[in-house]
Amino acid sequence: MTREKIPWGIVQRFQQTPPVNVSGLARALGLRVWLSRKLPDGISGVLKRDKKNGGESGYSIIVRKSDSFERQRFTVAHEISHFLLHRDSIGMELADNALYRSGLSTLKEAEANRLAAEILMPRNLIDWCVPRCGSSDPKALASALKVSEAAMKIRLGIS
Repeated sequence: MTREKIPWGIVQRFQQTPPVNVSGLARALGLRVWLSRKLPDGISGVLKRDKKNGGESGYSIIVRKSDSFERQRFTVAHEISHFLLHRDSIGMELADNALYRSGLSTLKEAEANRLAAEILMPRNLIDWCVPRCGSSDPKALASALKVSEAAMKIRLGIS
């Protein structure tokens, strides 16, 4: 992961209390987030150049409206990650399917998934939540951070 591309100061402003305001982070990075009922079957999210309706960066993130709230949050974080790490190689648009696979390499998808998990589930918030949840149970932590239990288990190295 090319960590020097990541504006950690901006990211960390949104990681002070759970859950991370991922839409606010997107706005702070100059991205506009849209919910859509019109994404093709199997597509969870799209990052696209959007001079007309995009944010200050000229990019928009489009997320499937019918996905669960937790899924939408991960999709936004995943597309933010592509924006930060890979925007030089995405062309006009990058669509990620339901398994967060796109036309980019498997390595780049894995990088985007790792950064998305780090954005939504930073160690400081996991540690903050443990005493408040009364345990380190992945289900309780996932609920506190508004992510799926599966994503939390992966982040904790349990699955």
